[in-house]
Amino acid sequence: MSLLLAVPATAAAQDAAEERTRTLDAVQVTGTRIKRAEIEGQVPVHTVTREDIDRSGLTSIGDVIQQLSGSGSALNTKFNSSGNFGFPPDGGGVGAGSAQVDLRHLGSKRVLVLVDGIRWVNEASASGVGASTDLNTIPLAIVERIEVLEDGASSLYGSDAIAGVVNIITRQDFDGGQVTLNYGEYGEGDGAVKGFDFAWGRTTERSNLFLGLSHVDQGVVYSRTREQSRFPVPGTGVAFGSSGTPNGRFRFLDPSCPLVDHDNDPATPPINLCDITTPNGTSFPDGVDYPEDFIAFGPENLFNFSEYNLLMTPSERTGVFGQFRFDINPGLQWYAKALYNRRESTNQAAPEPIFLGPSAGTGNPLADEITISALNPYNPFGFDLVSGENLLLLTRRPVEGGPRVFEQEVDTTYFNTGLVGSFDVRDTIWFWDVNAAYSKNKAQQTNYGSYNIFNIALALGDPADCAAVTGCVPMNIFGGPGTLTPEMLAWIQPVVRDESENELTLVSANLSGDLFRMPGEAGYVAFAAGYEYRKYEGRYQPDPITVRGHYNGVPSLPTSGEYDVNEVFAELNVPIFADSPLGKRLDLNLAGRYSDYSTFGGEFTPKYGLRWQVTDDFLMRATYAEGFRAPSIGELFGSDSRFDAQLDDPCSEPLPDPSLEANCRALGVPGGYSQPNPQISITTGGNSELDPERARSFTTGFVWSPWFASGAGWSERLDFEVTFYRHSIEGPIQALSAQAQLDECVETLDPLYCDGIGRAVTGDINAFNNRLTNLGSIKTDGWDVDLYWTLPAGDAGQFKLAWQNSFVGRYEAVGGAGQRQPREPGVEVEDSAIPEWTSTASLDWTLDAWRAAWTVRHISELTEACGRAAAFPVCSDQATGTNTLDATTYHDVQLGYRFDWMRGLELTAGVNNVFDKDPPICLSCSLNGYDASTYDIPGGRFWYLRADLRF
Repeated sequence: MSLLLAVPATAAAQDAAEERTRTLDAVQVTGTRIKRAEIEGQVPVHTVTREDIDRSGLTSIGDVIQQLSGSGSALNTKFNSSGNFGFPPDGGGVGAGSAQVDLRHLGSKRVLVLVDGIRWVNEASASGVGASTDLNTIPLAIVERIEVLEDGASSLYGSDAIAGVVNIITRQDFDGGQVTLNYGEYGEGDGAVKGFDFAWGRTTERSNLFLGLSHVDQGVVYSRTREQSRFPVPGTGVAFGSSGTPNGRFRFLDPSCPLVDHDNDPATPPINLCDITTPNGTSFPDGVDYPEDFIAFGPENLFNFSEYNLLMTPSERTGVFGQFRFDINPGLQWYAKALYNRRESTNQAAPEPIFLGPSAGTGNPLADEITISALNPYNPFGFDLVSGENLLLLTRRPVEGGPRVFEQEVDTTYFNTGLVGSFDVRDTIWFWDVNAAYSKNKAQQTNYGSYNIFNIALALGDPADCAAVTGCVPMNIFGGPGTLTPEMLAWIQPVVRDESENELTLVSANLSGDLFRMPGEAGYVAFAAGYEYRKYEGRYQPDPITVRGHYNGVPSLPTSGEYDVNEVFAELNVPIFADSPLGKRLDLNLAGRYSDYSTFGGEFTPKYGLRWQVTDDFLMRATYAEGFRAPSIGELFGSDSRFDAQLDDPCSEPLPDPSLEANCRALGVPGGYSQPNPQISITTGGNSELDPERARSFTTGFVWSPWFASGAGWSERLDFEVTFYRHSIEGPIQALSAQAQLDECVETLDPLYCDGIGRAVTGDINAFNNRLTNLGSIKTDGWDVDLYWTLPAGDAGQFKLAWQNSFVGRYEAVGGAGQRQPREPGVEVEDSAIPEWTSTASLDWTLDAWRAAWTVRHISELTEACGRAAAFPVCSDQATGTNTLDATTYHDVQLGYRFDWMRGLELTAGVNNVFDKDPPICLSCSLNGYDASTYDIPGGRFWYLRADLRF
């Protein structure tokens, strides 16, 4: 039904056929390829209507879907990714500025996004080749409704549809024009959102044209403006700040240094170790004197990088969309669609630190193996600082160069054309369509504020070598803030430009109809069959200085790859009985899809479903499906890159578990070791030997619309829906959790975990390899319980209640050796949460021209490990080292009035998070002290106004 969803089938010539076509078109069902008239299908489909979208007050499809109760943790514009997270193992990049969708907490890569039934291109974030869809590439203004299938559907739609399918239905039958203006901002006076939408359509006897234009400008919110996000970890000050400071940190060995018992072992002699800095904020433009200008480096000297971060990243999105349909004859229609969308977004991070020496652990020999010459005119020590001999660690954060600013320009182009037709077979109508689509997502990122480590090494080396290179000037890394001159910055600070793109070419053909009538009154055996060809192409090209290994930031290498797939599918719907003593109707649904990939070969995925209409008001259904997800281009072909993870080293003293001391010594960690930097660099990369993920899903449930609540004095309609789901994934493509790998290494000393983790003589982690593989399994199950109640209209107006709930009963992720991963229901870990209960309730009211809505969003209580923050009172249970994130409830309200001017002018005002509820403090989260994928931002009360004119 990929194009049957996209374009309503044309009417057949005969009047009876036309009537039947209209009946079938009345319900467009995501989750089957067969045209059907039943309202409730075999699978649970949640529909987000245009009214739901308008009521939310949101301007992004991703934000709308992420508020669904069954949605998991996914990227959105609250993630300030660039400069803070580095490259994930899957080669997809950081997705800066994108908005994605996660269903059932199985990850955005396992959700298939369709637009009018046609697969949408994956994102390109200018930092990799993504495997997820950026919903910010689709303007919200062109959307008629969104259908969300929370069930495995690989047998119907192919790869990626493991957790479910999001089908975005665009506006088609639109006559006249519409102009929408909106403005909103947070209660603190920041994060302003301005938008303009224009829609125009015309329908004639044989044609239909729709044009849409959308522009959204989302303003910035700085982390420093909210108390919760001002420091690296809330309630701990700068205790978890960075040792990369404006005044620098200098750790080296020299006879002039004090004797230090570096390992707390009386059996080993002390060493002459300096660990020094200059006082915070001091500057020595004429040169710093050693030792009189230096002090011991301590916790009070750590740098607060959080004040430079963003709570809400600015984003400007402009989209143009058009579609045209023309009836060639009563049984044949041609259509064409085109879209262009541009996103301009910005991320910002603290000024980029420079880490030098063997304890830096950058993985770049230019930094880790540097020599700083005694001849450098700014070197106060009078001797060479040589990595591996006397230099252990040198850090400096040049605030003179300003914060790191990452500007993304993302262009999406899409063109889709095809033919849709119908013809008679005996007394039935068969539908067919052929389609061709091409889409491309191209991203460019410009990075200001980073450094060239090759030029830094040259500027810190022998001045004669520096003088031989045009533009090189000796660098003052020792003098503190303000001592890097414009000439020095010009030599070491380039503008870095990266780009990436994803392309998808698709051709499909589909046929659907009734085969024959079953005996009795059961009805027709319906079928659908089709063929689809897809070609994926992707590439990532970092800046030449990055490719050469001269980039001081996160290193990466080019990635490129392509593959194609040929698929055939068939689906049957077999009526078993109708109007029987056993019930009104029982249908058996069978589907299967065979996929032939150029990368790994063939895969067959079946699906079986039952739909039992017991009575007119009671429906039961169940499905079992097998699915798969093919490895993406980034996962297969991704080159080596680096991911800077926020990790707690179990060997950092004071030891969280004293029984691990012997293991830490066995790993070469000396006594007294303290982790110098909370971020640890991890090397990642693709794996061309990956197999596809394989999944099994099962759903069962019922829909009850009691007769006594239909057309009654107290109820116009009442629907109660319950669904149980279970998903199991074998061989998920993932890397072992870096924190879990580090913990298991220290606890077990098993080479399975320790191989690839290297440490300097000081104990610092200076190498960490964490690669993709088909690893273990993921199993989850739970319940959806939904209630929809429409009350009769009366003098006080009409009320409608919708209450949606998701309960997660189990989530188990197991590694290849059987070790449990830390994610589970009720736990916050690795910047994502799986609440045991999420709930959304909305109450709508209408009376003549007035309209109002009240929405309640609830997230149940979570717990997290405090880590090293357990030493601070902000950790709610210091004895056990766990912190409770209290249950959180948000309230949103909206009021609108419609004027009878032209075709209608509606003015709307609303407030989201009316009571300005702050998110619970998260001590384990990497940025801003809260989970940005689960909660509103701190200080998150947001008001908005909207004017909508139809003409």
